[in-house]
Amino acid sequence: MPDLFDVVRSQRAHRRFADDPVPDAVIEQVLEAATFAPSAENRQPWVFVVVREPALRARIGDLVRRAWEGGARDHSAGRLPAGMLADVDRGATGGLAGAPVIVVVGADTGDVHPRALEASVFPAVQNLLLAATALGLGSALMTLPLAFPAELAELVGLPDHVRPVAVVPLGVPARPLGPPRRRPVSEKAHRDRYGAGW
Repeated sequence: MPDLFDVVRSQRAHRRFADDPVPDAVIEQVLEAATFAPSAENRQPWVFVVVREPALRARIGDLVRRAWEGGARDHSAGRLPAGMLADVDRGATGGLAGAPVIVVVGADTGDVHPRALEASVFPAVQNLLLAATALGLGSALMTLPLAFPAELAELVGLPDHVRPVAVVPLGVPARPLGPPRRRPVSEKAHRDRYGAGW
């Protein structure tokens, strides 16, 4: 098992996946890691729907495509370098549906105060992403399908009290990605007050 800091420094958003299946035991490892995240009052409001069915994955992928083509691409076009935009475009118009597994992450609104709900679910998503990386899987945190929350919830049968908050494709990466590019801590951290250098 790789060192935690090696995993943190190598976790990337993967948008293209090989056809290799992902065994249930591996998915369970990833999900178990997700469940060890902190949450408000330890209520653990996360819900995971593991989608393998090809037709259902295609329909979730269509939600991504519709959101991308319906305005998200225009928003990103002026903000991303051309190569990254092309990669995101490929992922949004077909890559997600090509993942052998899609995890729809829901938040049980009856378990946690509304102000703490996302803060009680997204640490579990981060654990999921890191565990996938540690096990050699590619993954990505996607929110584009949330442009159609009712459709997404209906596709995977979420009850009214469970709100979809993220979609995570999982699979063997179609290609290796280099290390993520990050700004140094000195550009993002402040001592005592904003603007006081680290």
